[in-house]
Amino acid sequence: MNFFRGRYSLSVAIGAIFGALSRFYIAKLVESLFGQELQFLGTFFVNLSGCLIIAYIFTMIRENIRIIAPELGLMIATGFCGSYTTFSTYSLEVNKFLEQGNLTFGLIYWLGSVLGGMMALKIGVILARTGFPR
Repeated sequence: MNFFRGRYSLSVAIGAIFGALSRFYIAKLVESLFGQELQFLGTFFVNLSGCLIIAYIFTMIRENIRIIAPELGLMIATGFCGSYTTFSTYSLEVNKFLEQGNLTFGLIYWLGSVLGGMMALKIGVILARTGFPR
């Protein structure tokens, strides 16, 4: 179980710090530039750029375009992208199913995540609103 070794955990943690801070500052920058009503553009940018970053790193590793230390891959993909946006990981996983020719499961996972996420969000709102007296 090499992933329990200290340097791997430390690599993920360092990447996560920078990912979370980047997400926070990008959201604040977009809000200051475009106003509160267009705040969603920060999330939109983060999701798309996270997909670009994770695809770049995994393609370099998988296709041996460049030798990357495992710690650096973990720092960028799991740590940075994981705290920057989980949408990038979700997109990478959907793409993996599609590349493997598993179109049905890829589409079910893609659509199920979106619809399931919206349903879970609505249930959470309902539970929060009805679960506690004011």
